[in-house]
Amino acid sequence: MLSPLPQRHPLKPTLLAIALSTASTGLQAATPADDTETVDTHHHQIWELGETQVISNQLGTITEGNGSYTPGTIATATRLVLTPKQTPQSISVVTRQFMDDFNLNAIDEVMRHTPGITVSTLDSERSTYYSRGYAIQNYQYDGIPTLDNGVNAAGNNLSDTAIYDRIEVIKGANGLLSGAGKPGAAINFVRKKPSADFNAHISASGGSWDNYRSELDVSGALNSSASVRGRAVAALQDKHSFQDHYERKTSVYYGIVEMDLDDSTLLTVGADYQDNDPRGSSWAAISMFNSDGNLNEVSRSFNPGAQWSRWEQYTRTVFASLERQFANDWVTKLELSHKLNGYHARLGSLSGGAPNPHTGAGSTLYSGKFTGETKTDTAELYATGPFELFGREHELVVGTSYSRARFDAKAYNPTASYDNRVDNFYTWNGNIAEPDWTLARTDDQTTRQTASYITARFKPTDDLALILGSRFANFTRSGDSDQKESGRAVPYAGVVYDLNPTYAVYASYTSIFNPQSSQDRFGKTLEPNEGDNYEVGLKGEWFDGRLNASLAYFEIHEDNRAEQDRSGQPSQVLSPYVATKARSKGYEAEISGELARGWQVQAGYTHKIIRDDDGDKISTWEPEDQLSLFTSYKLPGELERMTVGGGARWQGKSWQGVNNPVRGREDYTQEAYWLVDLMTRYQFTDKLSGQVNLNNLFDKKYFTNVGFYNSYYYGDPRNLSVSARYDF
Repeated sequence: MLSPLPQRHPLKPTLLAIALSTASTGLQAATPADDTETVDTHHHQIWELGETQVISNQLGTITEGNGSYTPGTIATATRLVLTPKQTPQSISVVTRQFMDDFNLNAIDEVMRHTPGITVSTLDSERSTYYSRGYAIQNYQYDGIPTLDNGVNAAGNNLSDTAIYDRIEVIKGANGLLSGAGKPGAAINFVRKKPSADFNAHISASGGSWDNYRSELDVSGALNSSASVRGRAVAALQDKHSFQDHYERKTSVYYGIVEMDLDDSTLLTVGADYQDNDPRGSSWAAISMFNSDGNLNEVSRSFNPGAQWSRWEQYTRTVFASLERQFANDWVTKLELSHKLNGYHARLGSLSGGAPNPHTGAGSTLYSGKFTGETKTDTAELYATGPFELFGREHELVVGTSYSRARFDAKAYNPTASYDNRVDNFYTWNGNIAEPDWTLARTDDQTTRQTASYITARFKPTDDLALILGSRFANFTRSGDSDQKESGRAVPYAGVVYDLNPTYAVYASYTSIFNPQSSQDRFGKTLEPNEGDNYEVGLKGEWFDGRLNASLAYFEIHEDNRAEQDRSGQPSQVLSPYVATKARSKGYEAEISGELARGWQVQAGYTHKIIRDDDGDKISTWEPEDQLSLFTSYKLPGELERMTVGGGARWQGKSWQGVNNPVRGREDYTQEAYWLVDLMTRYQFTDKLSGQVNLNNLFDKKYFTNVGFYNSYYYGDPRNLSVSARYDF
């Protein structure tokens, strides 16, 4: 039985009443500050949005069509539309141009090219992203947070990028807008928008291991006045893999319509549909050790998945928004979303045991059948605009939000008669009978969050900005485990001081909390996990915002971190936990944008260390040091039709605790390594272009994960992609 809806925090209607009253009456209203204007892109193709462009830019500046690797304005941190220099947190943005140049068609690929992010691949269908020592749990779509149920929230990692204008990663805690979660980072997926003028392209590509892809994107006015605009995107991909008997088919469809109801009101409705249908899926990866205790090293083509193993995932989303701009430059916006994530999995994977290096005996097949679906409904209403206080102009955002996620799942085990032993690990080709299945358990869980929030940007002087805010959150989770938090305050504070028109220094404090179900040995549920992010830094902006750079030092203080209780004391629960503390410290440097006409760059360096209560390093598979540098250059003169580019990613030594069948618990270390990529594009005509991408140029052999169920997963070998694009 579903729990009744929790009562809303009493501050919500008060905040909204103030905002709507200010918006409708124009009390002490002021025009927007000049320093919030979008980036000058006069030398690039402009993506024309039509009459209500200012409203649709409440998400920030659209990157499509401007040829840049840096954003103009962003709103992910506070809901205020600010430039990177004005935002007192580290933010990395992967623009549409960068995704196109380096052929980044999946979210995993985007995250691998995002400075400071580590991608840990668990098996053929699952990845975990890490930032500043913490797994990323917070996802937003057009700025609206989506509840994450961990492994239950299928579909995020495999999402296709064809429908997105840019992907923003805000580093550190983001509890002000995200709600409950971890303090490492939040990812915001910003969808493509319709254009007033007709724009369309079709593209096709082919690559290593029979990787074929096609894409169609059409946008334009739907009536003579361009007051109704639409866009449709479709992408199909059929790819095999460097792993034997593995194939995945992906289909993506997206549609959006914008309607100017009048000169000041914009209605947007849209939907997206994504399917991932693999064959030969693995469940965990390759067994880490052989029975002698040595690394069980096999060819990169080895696939532990059975030929019948499959892990279908799907996502269906419908969304709508209504935006109203008032004469005093206040804007109100209502956003609604219904999202369906699900999976159907029949899994068999030769990932258990430690095979004999001579006979191959000793391995077992992990097998299970799973179905699950998460239905998520979100609603958010906010108002934002300028106001005057003590003779100066400031900005305010107030909002309220509601979200509900219902997860239902079934799990099946093989029947008792099924023999999961495999005679010889080293002759495995995935050819094994699928078992009959019997229902083992059902799961259900409902998570609700309600919240109100307020953010103000005060300008006591022209050079100084103070950003203060807070979220007042209520959280309930019912089903297999129950958690409840009411009236939780999540504060935000930031200060930015402009040293001159180019440089600014900043400091910020952000926080987040996450209710948890882990219990101590007395059966008491641990208090919510809490993370506080402290950050100071320097930011720079050149060429009217076409080049941005930042340098930051950060600390994350984590409390109530659930760690397994190894005290050996009597316990009332099967797997007791204790609450501990952790500290993450480090610094980041990043630069993105145009160094000179036609020369784009995205580069970053990150150093961080995370330690537990005892001073021991933890989260050590995430390397302490990471460096990335990617660039492209449009050649001048007679070679102006050609663009060349490339980049490199380096990460330092990392290690992970694993269970050796001979020596017991030990650390496995992966030494530092480089990955190098190249690209080139040739513009045959004004409409037709061709592109070649070469990844992992030197064919480096490396692991993207070790230790997950005592297994390891290889990174992609050298691979090539050739594509053609025609613009209408």
